[in-house]
Amino acid sequence: MKTSTLFLTAAIAMLPALAQAGDLDAAAAKARIDAILNKDYSGLERIYEDIHAHPEVAFQETRTASVLAEKMRKLGFEVTEKVGKTGIVAIYRNGKGPTVLIRTELDALPMEEKTGLPYASHAKQIVDGEESFVAHSCGHDIHMAWWVGTAEALLAMKDQWHGTLMFIGQPAEERVAGAKAMLDDGLFTRFPKPDFGFAAHISNRPLGSVVIKAGTASSSADAVEVIFHGRGGHGSMPSETIDPIVMGAHFVTDVQTIISREKDAGAFGVITVGSFQAGSASNIIPDHADLKLTLRSFSPEVRKLLLDGVARTAKAVAEMANAPAPDVRHIEGTASVVNDDELVEKADKTLKAALGDKVTLIPASMPGNPASEDYSEFIAAGVPSVYYAIGGYDPKTIAGYEARGEPVPVNHSPHFAPVPESIRTGVTTLALSVLTVAGN
Repeated sequence: MKTSTLFLTAAIAMLPALAQAGDLDAAAAKARIDAILNKDYSGLERIYEDIHAHPEVAFQETRTASVLAEKMRKLGFEVTEKVGKTGIVAIYRNGKGPTVLIRTELDALPMEEKTGLPYASHAKQIVDGEESFVAHSCGHDIHMAWWVGTAEALLAMKDQWHGTLMFIGQPAEERVAGAKAMLDDGLFTRFPKPDFGFAAHISNRPLGSVVIKAGTASSSADAVEVIFHGRGGHGSMPSETIDPIVMGAHFVTDVQTIISREKDAGAFGVITVGSFQAGSASNIIPDHADLKLTLRSFSPEVRKLLLDGVARTAKAVAEMANAPAPDVRHIEGTASVVNDDELVEKADKTLKAALGDKVTLIPASMPGNPASEDYSEFIAAGVPSVYYAIGGYDPKTIAGYEARGEPVPVNHSPHFAPVPESIRTGVTTLALSVLTVAGN
């Protein structure tokens, strides 16, 4: 009798886990999501157009955060603003179950939009002390719309899942600094630590497509500043000076040997000098040269090789010129996004059941995206995650570019203009992902 009682008690205790482990009827869930979207899809497009027309750069996203916070409060979420400076956290509890994170970015880019859209941005902000055009040329405006749409869909389907939703509006993704700012502000101590996390990024792939990358999904990113110190003087008397421009020129060339001669040829790694500023006139040798670099890699080993190599090369160049040691500053950086293997397998199964051959799984053996993303900070903090790439271009538009022999505009292009209809794919992907891990 005692043994039977213990067995029964154990079996009852296992019921929630067994129910959660059951297979989701993905096709039926998608049909329900479609019906929810059809009720007020135009509302999501209005959010997108409004945010697109009013972009804000990193850590200045006050209006953007306010718009999203208001939307989430109206849905019934508990919303906290100013987390990590301008971030927001929206919590919704629906009984016992896992805590699931859904993240969107808030920030735009300091660049001029050239899409010609009727709701194109003409906004300007002060960026690093100078006025700049601002545009959502990366697609974060689409992300914010599908983030709200995912919340609406999940709340309309409360009978199909249990647990806690943690919707994060993260600032400063373009500076790979916002995720860390939120974590440093107590994101996972002031609020529940997620059991799972999902995020997605719009791309120039065909509309309706979803790509899941097993393993490493994106590269690490490191911003490095190198300042060479020389001795200024007259351009006609270079022997009386130490020319920092010559040092910088040597460095730009020499630093590439880290890629060509030190890094394994089969491993991804890039060192790009994106800014070289020195001097004010043709007949003056300046006393310093300022260079700004971006470093990209997939593996921690290559990342360390690049960072160490940049510092070593800069010091060697200065020593060769008999100049003071340069300043080498690591401004900011983030690791690669690495998708969780088990979660990838579950998500792939669910999405293929719902979307069929529109879903592509790229194996871990193939390269990831060379672009970078600080969602990796949440993964490093212990949140198993899947980060998706979602297509945003009408196939007819893609065919038109190809017929003209032109590349389809990519993220960060002033002409990047994904179709707003891609909001639907984002909502479907993220809502089904939550149902996969928190469904009844």
